[in-house]
Amino acid sequence: MQRGFGYSLEATDGTARAGTLRTWHGSVPTPLFMPVATLASVKGVDIGRVAETGAGMILANTYHLHLRPGEEIIAEAGGLARFMGWNGPTLTDSGGFQVFSLARQVKVTEEGAFFRSHLDGSPVDLTPERAIHIQERLGADVAMQLDEVVALPAERPVVEAAMRRSLRWAERCLAARTRCDQAVFGIAQGGLDADLRQASAEALRALPFEGYAVGGLSVGEGPEAMGRALWATTPHLPADKPRYLMGVGQPQDVVNAVAAGIDMFDCVLPTRCGRNSLAYTFAGQVRLRNACHARDERPLEEGCPCLACRHGRSYLRHLFLAGEMLGPVLASIHNLTFYQRLVARLRAAIVEGTFAAAAAELVPRFAAAVE
Repeated sequence: MQRGFGYSLEATDGTARAGTLRTWHGSVPTPLFMPVATLASVKGVDIGRVAETGAGMILANTYHLHLRPGEEIIAEAGGLARFMGWNGPTLTDSGGFQVFSLARQVKVTEEGAFFRSHLDGSPVDLTPERAIHIQERLGADVAMQLDEVVALPAERPVVEAAMRRSLRWAERCLAARTRCDQAVFGIAQGGLDADLRQASAEALRALPFEGYAVGGLSVGEGPEAMGRALWATTPHLPADKPRYLMGVGQPQDVVNAVAAGIDMFDCVLPTRCGRNSLAYTFAGQVRLRNACHARDERPLEEGCPCLACRHGRSYLRHLFLAGEMLGPVLASIHNLTFYQRLVARLRAAIVEGTFAAAAAELVPRFAAAVE
């Protein structure tokens, strides 16, 4: 791997970590939250407004971009970042979760995943080698290995078979790479079994990945089970490489995962909840359709710099009740900004040595308060 990608661990507080992720398109402080641009678009928010939220890195979806517009079109446009007009680092997942969640008539063999597109039923073959090839054409700074995802809870033999197959696919992904300007992350699996999680992490750390992810969570298990799986995994991942929890999650999940030593996150919740009139604040959730906001001229959150907080809650509620598209846009911008403020707050607490106190203050608010 040429110079250009790396991770610097700069502070710890217990097992919580603060660092810097360096890529060919810039450096980003960690903990890091990546807005999800599934189809090279963060839903309802143009790329300039995404940058204004404080986001430093964006995630896009290999499965969806392969189906449309196709990796060749994106490559001809100069790669994913240039295609979407983003001036910063990008990450693409491998498509494994989407095969699990979206595709029709899926058949997984040792060779790969064979399925029919959820768009038109056309056949698609996704092998570890092809997953890497597609991501190389997309040109993200970070590509993910192809892994096999199973719904939880599941019988241990099913979970173990998927974990072992994912490890074999990890080796094939590394062997297939050709770009020296793209990092590849391995993905630890193992369901909710602590020993399987440990075995997966230890096997992956022996492989020359630039970073490591924890996958196969947020697929039906509860937050306590997720936490146990995380604590069974992160101690066995290299301390000098970035750690990424895929597809998670609620604000309290982010805090708890940072406590377990996670550095990177992505989730669709900020924009999905924004489109459905739910806003996140440091005092808890605000449901903007509620009648209590009809004459409330307060912003969603005092001190928040986002576009939505230039307006009162009364106006935002009106937009949703009137069916104006501006309401979901503004709420999405607010939520994206909130997540960036959250990880910045957690980073500051780690550097200051006050993370435990900050987590103890924040988690009960996020978990309980609803207006």
